[in-house]
Parts: sequence; structure tokens; C-alpha cells
Amino acid sequence: MIDLQHIHRDFQVGDQIVHALDDVTLSVKAGDYVSTMGPSGSGKSTLLNLIGLLDRATRGRYRLNDEDVTTLSDAEQAETRNRRIGFVFQAFHLVPRLTARENVELPLILAGLPPEQRQGRVAASLEALQLSDRAHHKPDQLSGGQRQRVAIARATVTEPAVLLADEPTGNLDQKSGRDVIDVLESLNARGITLIVVTHDPELGERARRRVLMRDGRIESDMVR
Repeated sequence: MIDLQHIHRDFQVGDQIVHALDDVTLSVKAGDYVSTMGPSGSGKSTLLNLIGLLDRATRGRYRLNDEDVTTLSDAEQAETRNRRIGFVFQAFHLVPRLTARENVELPLILAGLPPEQRQGRVAASLEALQLSDRAHHKPDQLSGGQRQRVAIARATVTEPAVLLADEPTGNLDQKSGRDVIDVLESLNARGITLIVVTHDPELGERARRRVLMRDGRIESDMVR
């Protein structure tokens, strides 16, 4: 499903070149549950952004579902991202002026679905995440755990094949964090490929496959 071959991502910082990703090769099968760990600056979030088509490699090849997405235009990458990939971030990234229902509906609007189709899918997504009674609440009226569940509903309402989670429990208390992880793992059990970036060793150990990064390289790749 995900095939990265000899990926490099370089950034210009002043008069120096920073190698955020340095010759990374990684393949992820459909339905995998992968945690990516490593110290700050190791390249794990850069890797996630590149897999999610939020960033481009300086060199190397990226194939997604057997399609070479490396050279797609920005518009083509955006279309692929909206159809195939969902994102969950530490900071939620909900639109403050929109209700939970409207936040979840947003990617369907961007995908061009007609209102009658959007309504049913949004309602089902909110119900699946036990948010039906919060559909008309705005983010500042929700707890941290509820906001993250809205973010998960928004990320999965388009029925993506891949779900990318960057520190999904970083802003949550322990109980809310456990609840969010249970939701993510239940989605993986239904067949969604789940890739989680985390600093939390306990969360990292839950994944069937654990990738450790350091200095822009994959230091180890273990399957349990």
C-alpha cells in the first residue's frame, strides 16, 4: 500500500542544509498498525507529513496503492489526500466557528458530495464515536477527548484507507487518551491502516510494528 524508496527531505536553514529524512526506505501493508518513535528532530513527523502528501520529498520515490504520487501536481496530491488519507493531530485543528457536525462535514464538502449524501455519513460518523448529542456544539464547548473524537470523525468520514495520527494523545488526560487510542485501534481492526507518531513508549508498544527513527534515518523496524 505505502512504498517509500530512498526518500530524502532536505531543508535550507541559513547557509546549511538540514537532512530531515536521509535515505528512508519503508513499506507498509494494508491494515498494518505502525508506531513511529524517536527523539525530537528525528524526522518522524516529517515522514508522516510526506506519507500524508502534506510535503514532498527532495529525492526518492513514493508509491501509494501502486500509484507513483511523487510527481503529482499539488491539485492531484490534494485530491489523492482527500480520498485516501485521514489525519489526526495533537492540536485537533478543528474550525472554532463550526459545530462538531459542520467540522466533520467539511471534507465531504471539499470532496463534492451532495448534501443528501453528506447528511447520512456525518450522522453515522458522529454516532459511531458517541458524539451524536454533541453534534451542534462548537469546539470550545467540548472536552479535549470529545474534540479529538470529532477530529477522528472528520478524518474518517471520507472512509480513507490510511489514518495518520501525530501525537494523538499529547493534549489529553490519561483517561481521554486511552479512550482515543481505543477508537483508533477499533478503526484499525476494521481494516484501516494506522500509523501513529508518538513520544509515549506505552502507546508505541501497543502497535504490532514499531519503527524507531534517529537523525532522519530508520534505526530499527520491529514486528511483534
